[in-house]
Amino acid sequence: MTEFETLVAEHGPAIRRVAASYEHDPGLAEDLTQDMLVAIWRAWPRFRGEASARTFVLRIAHNRGASHALTQSRLPRSTDQIPDMQSPDGSALDRAERQEQADRLLVAVRALPLGQRQLVTLALEGLSYAEMAAVLDISSNLVGVRLNRARHALSKQLAAEAMS
Repeated sequence: MTEFETLVAEHGPAIRRVAASYEHDPGLAEDLTQDMLVAIWRAWPRFRGEASARTFVLRIAHNRGASHALTQSRLPRSTDQIPDMQSPDGSALDRAERQEQADRLLVAVRALPLGQRQLVTLALEGLSYAEMAAVLDISSNLVGVRLNRARHALSKQLAAEAMS
């Protein structure tokens, strides 16, 4: 297995989740994932190890996602599909409930402004403030402030949805 194949095997699921946070159409999300992988493949020779490979990969993925979101925001949309985020364990009812929660969260994340969407997606991937700062090229303190605002906006949006 090549170094790049190992990189994709390790970070592929995170890249797909990042793509899904920017694109709700499954076909376009797959195209976006492929665009992200191509961008990572092209950039990988420039990786100097100044940050972790995970941070490097997610920074490129988020940059591609942001570009995609800006381009797509100018186009009319006609589909409301949500990608399948199946959970492998539990009963059918448990899986259905978790899927419904994941779907609601994904819809709410997609409705956030781009900067907040990026931070929430990175937080959901488990990155530290320092890693998020490296991905977005901002300070760790600014990550904390913006992530707090994003969490508040996300909570507000989920609460409003639950009431309707």
